[in-house]
Formats: sequence, C-alpha cells, structure tokens
Amino acid sequence: MIGKMVRGVVDRPMGSRHPEYPHILYPINYGYVEGVFAADGEEQDIYVLGADKPLERFEGKVIAIYRRQNDLEDKWIVAVDGRDYTDEEILSAIAFQEQYFKGELIR
Repeated sequence: MIGKMVRGVVDRPMGSRHPEYPHILYPINYGYVEGVFAADGEEQDIYVLGADKPLERFEGKVIAIYRRQNDLEDKWIVAVDGRDYTDEEILSAIAFQEQYFKGELIR
C-alpha cells in the first residue's frame, strides 16, 4: 500500500477527543479509508499528516504503515500535502495514541 493514493473520512478531527478515552486529544486528523477493511473487521484506520486544520475528508498518499505488535490493527500514515515525512516526524505525530501500543514503522 505504501505509495498508493487513498481517500476517506476523518471521524476524529484534530482537536477532538477519543470517544472512549477522553484524556486522549487528537493533535492530527484521524480517520479511515472507505471500503478497505482491516484485520479487525473495521475500515482501515489512518493518521493524516500535512493538514493544519480539522478535516472531514482526506485524499493523500500512504507514506508508511505503523504495525501494532500487540493489537490486530495496522495504521496507515497518509500525507495530504505531498511531503515525505521522516520516521522521527511520523513517530512523534502519532505518539499521542501509539504510546499505548508496541509497534514498528514500516516504510
């Protein structure tokens, strides 16, 4: 999937709180790719990089995948601004939620 263009819905825009864990604030947009299903049976989750405001929808390129080792889900990292972020930039951007999981960044 890395390098592919995808589009979908942002269901947790930047500035919103996690519906089950309100102490988690989303500093970036988070959503899913419509019609692509992940191992958990839900539509594929994504982190959106490159937006400076809350979004309702997105279109961008998958630049990496965060593979959770203690969960069923992989999270796709999507850049909507055409940038190719460094590993450090990606890991820093998603740490607000991924700090609770063990995983690896795949490029």
